Amino acid sequence: MSKPLSVEGRIGGELKTLLGRINGFYAFEASLHVFPVDSAGPSTDLEEWNAPQLWRDACDGMTEGFFFFFFFAEDIFGGQFAIKDEVIHSFDPETGESSPVAESLEGWAAEILSDYEFLTGYPVAHEWQALNGVIEDGSRLIPKCPFVLGGEFSTGNMYVLDSVKAMRLRGDLAVQLRDLPDGATVRFKIVD
Repeated sequence: MSKPLSVEGRIGGELKTLLGRINGFYAFEASLHVFPVDSAGPSTDLEEWNAPQLWRDACDGMTEGFFFFFFFAEDIFGGQFAIKDEVIHSFDPETGESSPVAESLEGWAAEILSDYEFLTGYPVAHEWQALNGVIEDGSRLIPKCPFVLGGEFSTGNMYVLDSVKAMRLRGDLAVQLRDLPDGATVRFKIVD
């Protein structure tokens, strides 16, 4: 790790140790992506991924949390894993909601290993890639009909999109939905 990693705290130290050994990686047929500190190719590095203007600004404050979020990994659908107040959380880009996963990086890894099919989206990633080929670095599977609007976790509801574009698109959706009551009727319309 030649670039300094600007994340503090106990879990930040654990992440620095991990990324000092391996500079980011993909696992479970690319269904889990841990961002690198230094990017040697098309992959986005951690500093760039956490920059507000890359995608976080599209979430209109929902990525700020109680103190801050430091996003370090993502599932196949672009669901994020982040450090927030010394706990690792999952962050849903379609709703802007987060939920605790583990209190350490080792605990997070144990959770991933014990339920990787659900936490990474592996079955859909595996099936989609068997039918369509490898998902390129810097891309994720995105639902044609968003999950929050009833879209299915199936290959027929998926397409590949650049990770940044996907996060901006879904951040915009989360902002539009955040003040609506449960069960409200919505019309999903993508506007450039």
